[in-house]
Amino acid sequence: MAILYIVGTPIGNLEDVTLRALRILKEVDVILCEDTRVTQKLLAKYEIAGKQLATYNEQDSGVTAGKIIGWLAEGKNVAMVSDAGTPGISDPGTLLVQKVREALPDVKIESVPGPSALTTALSIAGVPAHEFVFLGFLPHKKGRETLFKEIAESERTMIFYESPHRILKALESLAKFAPTKKVTIARELTKIHEQIISGTAEELLTYFETNSDKVRGEFVVIVS
Repeated sequence: MAILYIVGTPIGNLEDVTLRALRILKEVDVILCEDTRVTQKLLAKYEIAGKQLATYNEQDSGVTAGKIIGWLAEGKNVAMVSDAGTPGISDPGTLLVQKVREALPDVKIESVPGPSALTTALSIAGVPAHEFVFLGFLPHKKGRETLFKEIAESERTMIFYESPHRILKALESLAKFAPTKKVTIARELTKIHEQIISGTAEELLTYFETNSDKVRGEFVVIVS
């Protein structure tokens, strides 16, 4: 019976890939990617050639879940990767796993663990991490203010991802609803320009407004 592998890949530094992940990527028949160009860079670094790559996302604008289920039914082994990190964690993957479990209950779905920006940031933030709530990417509009109120009232460490386009607005909201809480921002994790910076939301807002060249990459925001 075929296997669907959910494979974690580096969030920045391409050396952060496991030996098992490389072996699986060499052995499978098909590799599902968010963006084949991104995955090709990883495969090229480790001289993995001749693989069938297919683009997959939850909107079915690439190869559909039905097509993937067909490959598995034919006995093909499939690996799913995201551009960075672990599929299904604020990345495509969850819906596919659900559909495969429903359509092919005998197919084994195997995790090949790897990096996650969430745990990477927490490990070096120096904040209470024994108990935390992960919110993923916050909604753009509906429910966004409600979440910031929830973050302000929480006694647990709260973590969310934010893009460079909305990080300043996020800090403005935190300054409004949680002005006294400690905020830690991790960006460009495992890359050359990795940065960890802490302070109140107001202090961080001033910093990024003054240093606009730092408003780049994916942001992990930790409110403790």
